[in-house]
Amino acid sequence: MSHLIRSSLWLLFFGTILLSWLMLYMMAVDMDLDLLGRPGPMGQAMAEMDPRMPMDMPMARFGPLFAMWAVMMAAMMLPTLVPTLTTYEKLMVSADGTRAGWVGLLLGYFVVWVGFAAVIAALQLALLFGGVINMLGIAPVWFSAALLVIVGAFQFTRIKEVCHGVCHAPMTYFLGHWKTGFSGGLRMGIGLGAFCVVCCWGYMALGFVGGVMSLAWMGLATLLMVFEKLPEIGHRVIKPVGVVLIAAGLGLAIL
Repeated sequence: MSHLIRSSLWLLFFGTILLSWLMLYMMAVDMDLDLLGRPGPMGQAMAEMDPRMPMDMPMARFGPLFAMWAVMMAAMMLPTLVPTLTTYEKLMVSADGTRAGWVGLLLGYFVVWVGFAAVIAALQLALLFGGVINMLGIAPVWFSAALLVIVGAFQFTRIKEVCHGVCHAPMTYFLGHWKTGFSGGLRMGIGLGAFCVVCCWGYMALGFVGGVMSLAWMGLATLLMVFEKLPEIGHRVIKPVGVVLIAAGLGLAIL
């Protein structure tokens, strides 16, 4: 029975990820965007709309934007949680971890990222009505260049180092904050999620460079965040990525 429960939960976990990516693809198609986030004729017309026009525009309302970002969090961040969940499963054997705690850990982590989805949706609205980005969430060159440099520079900060250390080695976090049962897993998930948000916020913000509905950006950002959490190479990719981002930002500013 325990094996069946474990298999069912993991299938549900990966099924949620696949469903989230499918939903994002359907959203992109509905907005007339290709995989790189480039608009077709209908998408271009949408990009040029004024958000203050007296008509219903989902991309100019908090509710639809929040839902879009919440699905994006599920698609992009849940894959990065696999090492943490497998580490917790080891403690179900060597310590007093439980399957309920595993579920609580997952839920707590996702709750934090849904909270971040609300924050970045509000930020997108502020940038939209402030005239910084267009209806598709695409920023002008100067803003994109500055954002690339800022996110790249963040890769070299002590804050990034500390938060990545927790995300990269969750066993250390578990040993220092261990709590049992569903409520314990929930609290640990919230704590780990908070460290992860601070560690990875920049990759999410980079969506404004090419458009927040660019599937290529989502895929690349997810891949980079997964690489950062891999045991053997995670700590080796942070600074090289920072160098690439800063160089991209400077190059974009010069062009």
